[in-house]
Amino acid sequence: MRQHRILLVEDEADVADMIATHLRIAGYETRRADSGSQALLAARKSCPDLVLLDIMLPDMSGFEVCRLLRERPESASIPIIVLSARGEDADRIRGLESGADDYIVKTASPKEILLRIQAVLRRVRSDGLPLAPLKADRLEIDPGARRVHFKGREIPVTALEFRLLHTLMARSGRVQTREILLRDVWGASPDMTTRTVDTHVKRLREKLGEAGTYITTVRGAGYRFEPPKPA
Repeated sequence: MRQHRILLVEDEADVADMIATHLRIAGYETRRADSGSQALLAARKSCPDLVLLDIMLPDMSGFEVCRLLRERPESASIPIIVLSARGEDADRIRGLESGADDYIVKTASPKEILLRIQAVLRRVRSDGLPLAPLKADRLEIDPGARRVHFKGREIPVTALEFRLLHTLMARSGRVQTREILLRDVWGASPDMTTRTVDTHVKRLREKLGEAGTYITTVRGAGYRFEPPKPA
């Protein structure tokens, strides 16, 4: 089985050297970029399995890099983990709203960083949900191709957003608490909060447009997928 390719985006050489060493020891093929523009170019050329992205870069914010990666079809579904010195809730939320799959504060140990990478890659690789296409009204998802269509138009979503939608659709009509979604979609990563779920649901609804109304909020409980009933 081939090594997973990790694109490490970090402009501090000593930090990048330390993380890259641990990644290589863990068996990952590591490529490095020390600026946002290099990261965008490397992601286009090498198609990494995951991007480990610093926020403070010399030419642009890591948040902007994350947003641009999500806008490009060739990199829209690549898992992104933000690695930042900032640990405030506002920064975590901004990272997740930019399209990141996880957010790690740099004070985390190398072991924790590796565990978080493993968890994200595991979620992308195998989710334990039905692989057959699912359809609700005019919303369709294809787990094999990881594509979402509504009224015949493809809607670009991240790998995590697809997993969230797939989980809700596969359990249509049943309330999914935030804790259940954290466990089954995020793998209950450390530092994850129920606000993480709300942030991603909000973003997913916005992308789905009219179909976003199929995801209903159950006050005090969580979320439920409820497509309109046939006339």
